[in-house]
Amino acid sequence: MTLARGIATLFGIGHLRPAPGTWGSAAAVALGLAIDHALGFPALVLATLAVIALGYWATARAVEGSADKDPSEIVIDEVAGQWIALLFPAAAFWSRGMEDWVLMAWPGWVAPFVFFRLFDIWKPGPAGRADRKGTAQGTMEDDLWAGLFAGIATVAAAGLWHGVMGR
Repeated sequence: MTLARGIATLFGIGHLRPAPGTWGSAAAVALGLAIDHALGFPALVLATLAVIALGYWATARAVEGSADKDPSEIVIDEVAGQWIALLFPAAAFWSRGMEDWVLMAWPGWVAPFVFFRLFDIWKPGPAGRADRKGTAQGTMEDDLWAGLFAGIATVAAAGLWHGVMGR
């Protein structure tokens, strides 16, 4: 296994069946929460930017010479998109001085996971256009869009919940 292929498959997580993308997202949530909990929100931002850059590189190298530009075992795109979605609640808690939110605010990480999986499957608007490119770049971009949509949906759901519940 080449280094690029190892990174693209998250060192084998992408080979788990069924639904390797869901396994990749679950691993991403756990790893993202660990980074945020241990090192803080700024580290999660930097890690997200690094995994996006690494994901573009690894995905392109992993599919070189292959007719399938989006094999299901490539899940580094799930990590990038899932971490974008996690940035939204992490930023909200960090801005309120609640840096150790990971252990007490489970909806803050469950909602981004659920919304990300929804938008990654549904692929609305720009996510669908990126997916239809049929390229390694499109593989990354559809999940980046799904992560952005999931983050926005998480914030909207939290606002609605607190508005309805009067909190």
